[in-house]
Amino acid sequence: MWNIAKFLRPYAGQVAVAMVLVVLQVFASLGLPTVMAKIVDVGIPAGDLPYIWKMGAVMLGMSLLQVAVMVGIGFLSARVSSAFGRDVRRKVFEKVEASSMAEVDQFGISSLITRTTNDITQVQNFIVMLLRMVVMAPIMFIGSVVLAIGVDRELSMVILTALPLLLVLIALILTKASKMFASLQAKMDRLNLLVRERLAGTRVIRAFVTTEYERKRFDAGNSDLTRTTTRVQAIAGGMLPGMIIIMNLTTVAVMWFGGVRVEDGGMQVGQLMSFVQYVTQILMSVSMLSMLMLVLPRASVSARRINGVLAVEPTIVDPPEGAEAPRPTSGEVRFDHVTFSYPGAEAPVLHDVSFTAEAGRTTAIVGATGSGKSTMLDLIERLYDVDDGAVLIDGVPVTGYRIRDLRDSVAFVPQKGVLFTGTIADNIRFGNEHATDEQVRAAARTAQALDFIEEKPDGFDDMIAQGGKNVSGGQKQRIAIARALVRKVPLYLFDDSFSALDFKTDAALRSALARDVAGSTIIIVAQRISTIMHADRIVVLDGGSVVGIGTHRELLAGCEVYREIANSQLSDQELAV
Repeated sequence: MWNIAKFLRPYAGQVAVAMVLVVLQVFASLGLPTVMAKIVDVGIPAGDLPYIWKMGAVMLGMSLLQVAVMVGIGFLSARVSSAFGRDVRRKVFEKVEASSMAEVDQFGISSLITRTTNDITQVQNFIVMLLRMVVMAPIMFIGSVVLAIGVDRELSMVILTALPLLLVLIALILTKASKMFASLQAKMDRLNLLVRERLAGTRVIRAFVTTEYERKRFDAGNSDLTRTTTRVQAIAGGMLPGMIIIMNLTTVAVMWFGGVRVEDGGMQVGQLMSFVQYVTQILMSVSMLSMLMLVLPRASVSARRINGVLAVEPTIVDPPEGAEAPRPTSGEVRFDHVTFSYPGAEAPVLHDVSFTAEAGRTTAIVGATGSGKSTMLDLIERLYDVDDGAVLIDGVPVTGYRIRDLRDSVAFVPQKGVLFTGTIADNIRFGNEHATDEQVRAAARTAQALDFIEEKPDGFDDMIAQGGKNVSGGQKQRIAIARALVRKVPLYLFDDSFSALDFKTDAALRSALARDVAGSTIIIVAQRISTIMHADRIVVLDGGSVVGIGTHRELLAGCEVYREIANSQLSDQELAV
């Protein structure tokens, strides 16, 4: 909890003002019963109207002060808690952005979403209560006890009888409820995962008519969360009725024994009225503390989950300060005996991989599904770090480049084209925000996207729906390719990003690439032999190991794995081209 308390430091001044206002509110609350008692015991028996008006004006002033102070406290607590939530969300977002894929995988995307939203909201709500109650409740409790004892010592014994009952009730409820909060947040993670999978896989679910199955999965997770939430709320809800019963019984006891003392002449009516109000304030301060303590366990769980993200030290970092950190220029890539396995995996995905993608040439990577092709591109961009060996660009290990410089020198097109809400031009400029209209147009032309873009009602200003739902898979891939081409970098990585293109568009795109990005290094991961058969060099992977390197003709003659893949896709006549 204390690790994220540092986010309140910039607002220490506002917190201090809020605390001063809280103290003023408490003193006004404590003073009102005393003033009222004087009116009842002094002014009314004597019929002293000026005195009554005077003390009434004092009560009115104190009431107005309370109102003004409460408005100020509400404003400051809302402002501080909202600013706190904003700052923590920004920090968590920046931490996730700076983390490697290994750290992201460690938490899971659904859990990170919950931590960035629900968990921060829980802590934010706790801060609101903290600013309102953490100072008010103790001062009100101590002040009311002292003033109540000052009014009548004997009657104060009723308070000493009620307080232990309240504390036992609060302790029992907090003990039971606090154990459930960690489970509650974990089940919320699970429900978010189910919702995310359901929304992302809507087309597949409908295609396989598994809507009922997915509904049952969601209902199971939703019901589990509901049951836990209900148990927590039921336990927490038992606190208020129990406290109300104890408070009412205490008030009845005070009125009963106080009435006896008034009848015996031991105290006056006004004193009894003020004593009742002090008792009420004592019990209310205990109630506020109990509410604070009830929210604290869930806020603590949420704070630990947030701290879990903030405390992660990224494994992929820039070179030490002062170390020479060049920028890639030619884009030559060399894998030097690289071995890599994903965190928690039983076996390496890549094993002792060595090859060179020469500068200014096109290198293709082909192999069976799961052979580690896409992983190799992730290692080049340093989304993960190798377990053994090294990945070098221009003879320098990727760990020797600043991460920003490295990725600024690489254009990457993923297997699944990802588009963002906005115009087509905005999506292409995602690769280079300073690109001119002509550069955007040229990139779209090379990516074979210009024709269908110009057919759109608004051309490059046509809007892309969320997730690119209003464009086809091939159009999505071509926009993603244009986004990479507008960068003008020495190294281009294509991760099976021609798979949704027809053969004619595929051929035209490869021809345009050879013409328009000549001099840059191109690495293509592909499943289709027709896409990579004209590459300068082809690397064949099988089970995470390199089993062949050469041209199309060389591999047909000397690599059995490549020959099997090629024969399964093309005829002898097509292979001979």
